[in-house]
Amino acid sequence: MGTPDFALPSLEELHKEFEIVGVITQPDKPAGRGQRPSPPPVKKLALELGLKVFQPEKKSQILPIVESLGPQCVVVVAYGKILPPEVIKLPRYGCVNLHASLLPAYRGSAPIQRALMAGERLTGNSIMLMDEGMDTGPLLATAEEPIYDEDDFYSLSRRLSLGGAKLLTKTLKDWFEGRIEPYPQGSSCISYAPPIQKEELRICWKAPAESVRDRVRGIYPNCYTLTERGERLKVLKVRVLKTYGEPGYILKDKGLVVACGEGAVEILELISPKGKLMSGEEFLRGYRLQRLL
Repeated sequence: MGTPDFALPSLEELHKEFEIVGVITQPDKPAGRGQRPSPPPVKKLALELGLKVFQPEKKSQILPIVESLGPQCVVVVAYGKILPPEVIKLPRYGCVNLHASLLPAYRGSAPIQRALMAGERLTGNSIMLMDEGMDTGPLLATAEEPIYDEDDFYSLSRRLSLGGAKLLTKTLKDWFEGRIEPYPQGSSCISYAPPIQKEELRICWKAPAESVRDRVRGIYPNCYTLTERGERLKVLKVRVLKTYGEPGYILKDKGLVVACGEGAVEILELISPKGKLMSGEEFLRGYRLQRLL
C-alpha cells in the first residue's frame, strides 16, 4: 500500500524478493491544465510490473479488498490514508510500515519536511508494526541518515526512500523467519509532523535567517515570497549571511540579499513571476526591487 514517488524503491525491492498479491494506492487525481485524471506513481509502476492494482475511494472499501487477497503481511509506505483497525489485525505478520523518521520523533505525514524545517542534523527510517495510533506501534528496525547542509526535501527524500527500501526488505525477511522481537518506541523525544499548511509556504522575513533557510529547504520547491507588486517569487535555494537590515528589504550588496529578523539570506535560485528558473543575481539585474513581502 503506497502512493507517491517515495514508495517506488520499496515496491521495486519487494517485487524482487516476495510475491506481491496486490497493490493498493490512492485514486487518480486531476492534474495539469486540462485537469485530466492522473495516476499516482505507485499505480504506474505496479502496472508496469504486471501487478493487480486497487484504488479504493472510501476507507470502508479497503477491508474487503485485503480479505479477498489474503496476504500474509501488508506493507505500507506513504499510502496517505489511515487503515481501519480490522485491516491492521488481519494479516498473520501484521501491517508493517516504513516511516521516514527515527520514531518516536516526527510522527505524522510530513516527517522529512518537518525535520528539515527544524534544522535537524540527523534523521532516518523506522520499520514499525502498525497499531491503531498514529505511528505509535512497536519497532522492528531503525537506520540513521545524516542531513547535510546542501540537502533539501528532494535530495533527503530520495536517500531515505532508497535506504528505506533496502531496510524494509531485510527487516521483512528477519521478521518472517522469527529473528526479530518487536520493541516499544521510547516515551521521550516524541514529536509530531503534521501536514504542511498553505500559509507555511510563504516566507516570513521577520524570522531569523537560519529559519528562512530551513523553511526553503524543507518545503522545496514550493516556498515563495511576494514582490512589492504582489507577484509571486518561488524561492528554491538560499544561503545565510551575517549582515543586517530591516526585514524584507533588499540590501545593497552583490546578489539578491534580503534582510531577515536576524541576519540575512542571499537568494541563489528562484522561479520568476513568469515561471523562469534563474539565479537571484540574474533576476535582480532585470527587475527593480526594494523589498520582498
